[in-house]
Amino acid sequence: MLEKLKNVFSSFVKKTLTEKKLDIAINELHLLLLSNDVAIDTADEICNKIIKSFEGEQISRLASTQKLLFETLRKIITEILTPEEEIDLLAEIKKKGAAYVIVFLGVNGTGKTTTMAKIAFFLKKNGFTIVAAAADTFRAAAIEQLSYHMDKVGIRTIKHAYKSDPASVAYDAIEHAKAKNIDVVLIDSAGRQVSDKNLMIEIQKICRISQPDLIIFVGDSLAGNDVLYQAREFDRHVGIDANILTKLDADAKGGAALSISFETKKPIIFIGMGQGYEDLKPFDRELFVSNILEAL
Repeated sequence: MLEKLKNVFSSFVKKTLTEKKLDIAINELHLLLLSNDVAIDTADEICNKIIKSFEGEQISRLASTQKLLFETLRKIITEILTPEEEIDLLAEIKKKGAAYVIVFLGVNGTGKTTTMAKIAFFLKKNGFTIVAAAADTFRAAAIEQLSYHMDKVGIRTIKHAYKSDPASVAYDAIEHAKAKNIDVVLIDSAGRQVSDKNLMIEIQKICRISQPDLIIFVGDSLAGNDVLYQAREFDRHVGIDANILTKLDADAKGGAALSISFETKKPIIFIGMGQGYEDLKPFDRELFVSNILEAL
């Protein structure tokens, strides 16, 4: 999963151990990070912190340099992946009681609808009752797609006719949850391009009406820097509380997780690791960092 990003840091350590000039190795590291889906601001942060860590140090003894590099990289990556505030989803739902509302954001093709079903499966497995709202009322087959997946995991979908007001679907789902004492409401939203102003206005209205307890951005880890642009725009126009990265079981380079964390300062709470409804794993920060650095 993280072989490419792991190779970046491994190559950096080996070259730095043999190079007398740190700046040469830093420049190479910066380019390698960019080529492995790490956003430029994130790459800048990593390189600047490495340079700062070597201030006053003499790059001579290989063993001490290697140890310093390893410890520095672990610290930097851990800091980037550590959000301003952690989120324990199950604890938050229990704390509120009925009608805990989650809105899902993300462009088409990221796996947003499937991720909603995976979340529903996860919550149901943990003893919660759920209802879904098909608030993407414009994309062809969006309602059927959500209904299909929710039927598979045994969850009811509240839906209106196509071209109806998405916010009214969300409202009806929440009212249904309150009336039936249902624990969680999962609200789908349209996934057109983030440059679409009408899309942002539409999602802002959904959030204004539904007053969500949590807004989750679902990003495709294979999308490169596009996923960072999407997260930035959704966060700017709507606001993001947490992130889920999909398709990390595929040939993801690993940079998306670092970039999303650095850009949004919000936690990655789950990662998608397959097509099955059970293939949603809680994000393990320590394991992620270890997987990147284990070869160093």
